[in-house]
Amino acid sequence: MSTINVSNLTFAYEGSYDNIFENVSFTMDTDWKLGFTGRNGRGKTTFLQLLLEKHEYSGYISSQVEFEYFPFHVERKESLTYEVIEEIYPDYEHWQLIREFSLLKVSEDVLYRPFNSLSNGEQTKVLLATLFIKENSFLLIDEPTNHLDMNARKLVSQYLRSKSGFILVSHDRAFLDHCVDHILSINKTNIEIQKGNFSSWWENKMRQDQFELATDEKLRKDIKRLSVSSRRTGDWAHAVERSKNGTRNSGSKIDKGYVGHKAAKMMKRSKSIEQRQQSAIEEKSKLLKNIESSESLEITQLSYHKPQLVELDAVSIYYGERQVCDNVSFAIEPGESIALIGPNGSGKSSILKLICGEGLSYTGSLRKDSQLRISYVSQDTSHLRGNLSDYAREQGIDESLFKSILRKLDFSRSQFEKDMSAFSGGQKKKVLIAKSLSEQVHLHIWDEPLNFIDVISRMQIEELLLEYNPTILFVEHDSEFCKNIATKIVELTN
Repeated sequence: MSTINVSNLTFAYEGSYDNIFENVSFTMDTDWKLGFTGRNGRGKTTFLQLLLEKHEYSGYISSQVEFEYFPFHVERKESLTYEVIEEIYPDYEHWQLIREFSLLKVSEDVLYRPFNSLSNGEQTKVLLATLFIKENSFLLIDEPTNHLDMNARKLVSQYLRSKSGFILVSHDRAFLDHCVDHILSINKTNIEIQKGNFSSWWENKMRQDQFELATDEKLRKDIKRLSVSSRRTGDWAHAVERSKNGTRNSGSKIDKGYVGHKAAKMMKRSKSIEQRQQSAIEEKSKLLKNIESSESLEITQLSYHKPQLVELDAVSIYYGERQVCDNVSFAIEPGESIALIGPNGSGKSSILKLICGEGLSYTGSLRKDSQLRISYVSQDTSHLRGNLSDYAREQGIDESLFKSILRKLDFSRSQFEKDMSAFSGGQKKKVLIAKSLSEQVHLHIWDEPLNFIDVISRMQIEELLLEYNPTILFVEHDSEFCKNIATKIVELTN
């Protein structure tokens, strides 16, 4: 057991005026299982890169262990899987790798298949197994769940629960709860570590937020009282000062020295109250350092005049000779929130594309009105370029509502001026979700919308969907999101 010490860490990217980290200090134990959480763009991946010495910084990071980063970069994906592993870790012991494979339920024969022929889930598990056979390393695991279905996530979380000595970046609450014993969180103004899983950290954060809000209310009242008192005292002082040139009722002249002294004394008292007011304002801003703000929104969906929007009856979809799903039947009714679940490769995305009107080959019956208006969120974000204002105009959506949704999902106003191609993966997904919620449609269809999106934004998206209750069909592997949002579940099998 050893420690990783971070002391007075300060870092900003070249050309940026804002520090991502400023005088950050904390200590981690190398035996801990740390869940790493924080809003998109707060610096989680940047911090991992600093541990790996990818950037220069001021301050100190001291450790007696080496750091290993996941996911590994695979240069030649057409190589056989065992060759990919040898490239990453030339001195690995075969028996150790097979031991990890058995824990992850990976068949040994994948070693002799081209790496790019493996599913995304299989590739993730192979690389995780390779990661954990490296000894004397502290592991930096960056979002391993993005390509894992629900069953694979459960399996990998059980696997990680049996390990120690890692930082895990994940936005899946159930996944974090099952396999970490500490939470490392990047907040609005600091980084902190708490013992426990994500749920216990979130409960503590909610209590702290309530305390800060209660303190904020008290301080607002104090500031208002001090402001009135300061203004009144200042008015008195100025009134007394003006009276120096006046006369008493008796007709005798006023003692200007006495009045001036009195006015100066009152002015000093006024300044003292103003200083107390300013101190209260500064104290308020400090106490509210980690409140995650949100804005009220007006989201509406077009009403539909029929009892069913879409109906599938015994639908099977084909890509050439290959059947990707078989005999799928379900209907979508107004107000429903339907989770389409199943293992990778069971045809979930194909069902969504078929409903959206893509020309897929299928048998069975698909019934939908030609007037039905659908908003689709795809997994792909690579097409996003240009600024947000131009994008809103091109999409024909209300720019004010679109940006208000993004503000709720933690976009700073400075982000509105940037090119979307520079956004993180999570920020690009938020753009697609905000666009979809801004569209006037009958049905929303979302394909894995939460990939790369931070956990707090996930909960805020849940709140939006529960509050405005749009009709939605979605594919998502976040079990908590599905449990909280879905009014109906349609399960596919391979």
